[in-house]
Amino acid sequence: MDADVLALVRRAVPRLSAAEAKVAETILGDPTLVVDLAINDLARLCSTSLSTVARFAQSLGFSGYRELRVAVARTVTLAQAQQARFGLDTTAISPDDEPSAIAAKLAAQEIDAIEKTARGLDAAALDRVALALVEARHIDLFGQAASSLTAQDLQQKLARIGCSVAHSADPHLAVTTASLRSSKDVVIGFSHGGETAEVVQALEVARDAGALSVAITSAGDSTLALAADIALLTHAHESPFRMAAMSSRIAQLALVDILFVRVVQHRGEPVSIPLRLTHDAAAPRRRPPR
Repeated sequence: MDADVLALVRRAVPRLSAAEAKVAETILGDPTLVVDLAINDLARLCSTSLSTVARFAQSLGFSGYRELRVAVARTVTLAQAQQARFGLDTTAISPDDEPSAIAAKLAAQEIDAIEKTARGLDAAALDRVALALVEARHIDLFGQAASSLTAQDLQQKLARIGCSVAHSADPHLAVTTASLRSSKDVVIGFSHGGETAEVVQALEVARDAGALSVAITSAGDSTLALAADIALLTHAHESPFRMAAMSSRIAQLALVDILFVRVVQHRGEPVSIPLRLTHDAAAPRRRPPR
């Protein structure tokens, strides 16, 4: 089950019936209602039936309303603890916030994204990807916009330990190189929502060519996740007042760091040589005294 049940509810809204969507929107508007209200009270508040509320809970993967209520209570408690840590009433950023408030709210959001991503990690799936990267002849990384930055970060890390790895922000070049992959290769597609068409296309082309395909996304039921052989999930919720990817980017970078460390562990002692060489090459060189 999703480490953040509210993120699960948020993603489910587009596929729900009108009555179920009203239940979802009520919960998202004030999650504490689920903690405080019995199923009949919530149904009355949403002007719907008990069966609709129960069906809504089951559509999310819960056995019923009681299990949903426990999961929401856990998420609400964690969110309240995070806000208390920074002395906040809410982590939502408003246009009138002062710099100190913006800093505290962003810190709370990003720490929350990292913690939820770490708690929700599928260790077996991550280990499978790490081993595949160690054994891969070549690795392609696909990502657009903010996800391109995460792909570049992983590219630089893997290149430093001698992996054959490439990333291109050009979607046409990505698809071209994807078509040349084989069962000896691995491709990873990055997309927070999992619906970036260019990333999905490149991953599908590489998968059909025989490569092991991996999705790094926050949506386990997204087009990208369903198209991949393995999906590694991040857990981040962006503030409505956002100018760019923030928490989602931090969550992706945290997952990339975990994956890279596991790759290094599997590579063993030989990896220390390229790490030292690349470190020394990038270090400032002192000129000998005249």
